[in-house]
Amino acid sequence: MAFTDVCKKSLLFEGERVPCMVDGREIIILWPDGGEPRAYDAACPHEKVSLARGDFNGRILHCPAHGWVFNGRDGTSLQPCGWALTEYPLRITGGMVQVDVAQVDVAAARPDN
Repeated sequence: MAFTDVCKKSLLFEGERVPCMVDGREIIILWPDGGEPRAYDAACPHEKVSLARGDFNGRILHCPAHGWVFNGRDGTSLQPCGWALTEYPLRITGGMVQVDVAQVDVAAARPDN
């Protein structure tokens, strides 16, 4: 695994969304209320619109283009069902948030693939 520093942990807060770039790929880090930070590809599986400007209320993320809705805890789509955001491994080491985008197949956005 090739983890890359993306930001300081001190920049993350529970209930918030943080957009980042990792190896030329746009990702978002969501820290859902009562959960742990998670890293996802920022492209909505619908039409690849960036979720970096999506509305995140601490529980769910809304796509700004067509209203798709995703669970912030696991990236699964709530509306419509049957889709998911691509998740990347995330760890916090030495006060830095690190993400590994090298080992994930972004094309496999449907959970039934």
